[in-house]
Amino acid sequence: MDEKPLIELAEVTKVYSLPSGDVVALDRVSLTIMEGEFVAIMGPSGSGKSTLLNQLGCLDRPTSGDLSLLGRNTRDMNDRELTDLRLNTIGYIFQKFNLIPLLTAYENVEYPYLMKHRKTDDTGRVDSLLGLVGIDRVMASHTPPELSGGQQQRVAVARALINDPMLLLCDEPTGNLDSVNGHQIMEMLTELNRKGRTILMVTHDPEVAKYARRTIVMRDGRVT
Repeated sequence: MDEKPLIELAEVTKVYSLPSGDVVALDRVSLTIMEGEFVAIMGPSGSGKSTLLNQLGCLDRPTSGDLSLLGRNTRDMNDRELTDLRLNTIGYIFQKFNLIPLLTAYENVEYPYLMKHRKTDDTGRVDSLLGLVGIDRVMASHTPPELSGGQQQRVAVARALINDPMLLLCDEPTGNLDSVNGHQIMEMLTELNRKGRTILMVTHDPEVAKYARRTIVMRDGRVT
């Protein structure tokens, strides 16, 4: 099957207006991501990596330029359509996990499913995903503060997959993990990519970037 562009950026610029003056976080970035790619985004602190990831995840809108996802320009989409796009098409894995501390691991994974379907999971998908990432039923009944960093990141991976997204966005997915847990998470992401998932990953670690098939380097808001 021919690969298709999943994401296309054309001259995307993002400017933040601050009391001290305007900050250009992205400067006319043009980029194409094909379906099934595994792309690492690297660059020094402040180069625009996380801003780019926020644009790709439709968490923020460009100041100028065009960003298309699945052939549709996000500029033409309203807030409800963008919310549906995020729920149905995109999964997020954050460096600080961003799990809800008062919910159990099971409930954290189920939460996006509940948001999408307006009902609890009766398909067994939550249990299946938790098992896939190595979280057993006992661990699934614990809240995030009762889990190790590696266990929390595994829960975060399962949560990102619950709505079967085409695209996984990962912001320093191994940043808070030791080398053993970091390697296991990266092996998990590599296997997901082998099965057809498109993955974009921000990382500062060259060893982590080696898992990707393509590396994009950013500097001063531009792709170099």
